[in-house]
Amino acid sequence: LGWAPCPGQPPGATTALLASGPDGEMLWLDVTHRPGQAPWVRLMGRYLLPPCKQRWHTCAAFLPQGGLLVCGDRRGSLLLFPCSSSPEWAVESAGIADGGTSPVGEDTGSGSEPSCLSHKGALPLEAPLSMLFGLHGKMGVTSVTCHGGYIYSTGRDGCFHQLRLQGQQLEVLRKHRPCKGLQWIEELRFTPDGDLLVLGFHADNFVVWSSRTGENLHCIPCGGGHRSWSYCSNASAEAFAFVKCGDVMLYHREAEPCEQQVLLESLHGREIACVRRLGAVEVPGHATLNIFVTGSEDTTACVLALSKCSRAAMPLTRLSDHISSVRALALASPVGPGDEGFGDEGLCTLLFSAGGRAQIECYRLLCAGDPASESAVACQVIHVASHRLDKHWERKKNRHKLVKMDPETRYMSLSVVPGTSSEQLPAPWKFLAAACSDGSVRVFGLLEAARKLVLVAESFHHQRCVLKVEAFLHTRAGGERHLLCSAATDGSVAFWDITSPITDATDALHRAEGEIQPLALGTPLLTIMAHSCGVNSLHIRETPEGQYLVASGSDDGSIHICLLEVALGRGEAMAGTCLRVLERVARPCAHAAHVTGIRVLRPDLLLSASVDQRLTLWRRGPGGLDALSTTFFHVPDLAELDCWEVAEAGGELRYYCVLCGRGLEML
Repeated sequence: LGWAPCPGQPPGATTALLASGPDGEMLWLDVTHRPGQAPWVRLMGRYLLPPCKQRWHTCAAFLPQGGLLVCGDRRGSLLLFPCSSSPEWAVESAGIADGGTSPVGEDTGSGSEPSCLSHKGALPLEAPLSMLFGLHGKMGVTSVTCHGGYIYSTGRDGCFHQLRLQGQQLEVLRKHRPCKGLQWIEELRFTPDGDLLVLGFHADNFVVWSSRTGENLHCIPCGGGHRSWSYCSNASAEAFAFVKCGDVMLYHREAEPCEQQVLLESLHGREIACVRRLGAVEVPGHATLNIFVTGSEDTTACVLALSKCSRAAMPLTRLSDHISSVRALALASPVGPGDEGFGDEGLCTLLFSAGGRAQIECYRLLCAGDPASESAVACQVIHVASHRLDKHWERKKNRHKLVKMDPETRYMSLSVVPGTSSEQLPAPWKFLAAACSDGSVRVFGLLEAARKLVLVAESFHHQRCVLKVEAFLHTRAGGERHLLCSAATDGSVAFWDITSPITDATDALHRAEGEIQPLALGTPLLTIMAHSCGVNSLHIRETPEGQYLVASGSDDGSIHICLLEVALGRGEAMAGTCLRVLERVARPCAHAAHVTGIRVLRPDLLLSASVDQRLTLWRRGPGGLDALSTTFFHVPDLAELDCWEVAEAGGELRYYCVLCGRGLEML
């Protein structure tokens, strides 16, 4: 049995009672309270639950759109059913219920009044319009609620899901795991100040967890979630009651003024390892807001808005799907105002995040102005796909003959391969290059429509930890080539032509419907020993002449720049791609510590940042690199920087950069 607010009825007037049994049939009964009389019961609908061992529903809610009912069952599935509460349907149901004269339960003086269940066969048995089988595992769904146009479900698997309705189909947007050790989530509460409270059980303790602060507000020993319990809170007090050994136990807490004042809220619990700028959002009545994504050692990624006027960073949402640190971020086709596909929805892009335990996650981000919210920006996140190498290894054939991949493999850097879209390739696959700590360079393929992320090619050429990768597209006369640059801990920088592997992988994926054995990347076109130790920063920029400037920074504080020219062979005898080094410039001891950020702003202008907390602007000339200016920044242990340019009102071009480490700073 379960209760749900009746659609289209004021609270307390009529309530929907949902009943199901082991035969898999769920009944919707409208129950109306009548003072001094028996309740008025009307049979409104019959629904068929999917076959499983424990075939009954656990929770249900009517959608505010009307005409739809979503419920969860003991098997962990979410089901969407059609429903109608129109007067015609209600009158017909009332007539069926009491034989056509009076509602069931009304005092008519007859002692043999028939039950509405005896005529339930007159109503059709509805099948689900949409079903997400086993969404919450085998332990069951505990609650379903609707808020802000989204559907939220919780389960005993320690997760809650955010869903939306597409037509008459349920679509999962995100999966949230609030905190470690919370095995049983019972309910979600949305507070008036915008916080989301997660009610659940950690071992035998009742826990109230705040998604805003990321901490437990209450932890009460009660014996576990199988007990009968209730929690209530308002602005003045909170109460938690449960039954134990036949006794009703009550915990009560009066609201107290908070003596602590937060001067500056933290973005992450540990140092920030990577940062990327999504773009800018214009909001009427507000200054332009820059949207960033940060990844941290605390296993989360954060989407935040930063205002130049207030200089305040406002977190929009957190991504908590990683089980280890987030070390690398990459964006695919960021779209902004004036770009094709921007429309009225806002800033839209694909985000890839990767890090420890060889895990990659992919999201679709949509950021749009929302003047009513505190941050003035609303961010919608759709989880697209994920990939872990250990799960990929477990699906391999004859894996007992192979050496298992190292579970401690980390992704050190990501780069989206440009120019791979449906216009150039038979299928709309996007490709992602990854630098791996096990000495490999890997290429992954993403088919967003099918939500598949698969490993398509790899190479262990470097034989040591690969620290950086950067993909670029050559589109000059003679053809189009997808090129890749990788850098390792020995100071070497290798250049690859991955055009053929990508084309072969696309054909193989099209034939095999998304599952292939990884192809070989082959051998690099060119390898340069740029540094004496690890390469911690890498950037490539095309010059107006069609050449490529490759800038790198190292652990020894040096900066290296080389100018490359791409030559495409003509005819069968000279087929292939050839790289020629036109110029090499090295600046030893450019910084006093590791150079962890570098950007080529213009062919003659270079920006570098180091752990020595200096941001230096260099001019590239015939004689090498000359320092123009140096600025000190406040972020210790710099991990990465990102740069972008903005055209001011007078036509002046201004460069901005964001630096991350043990903090975040924009200059």
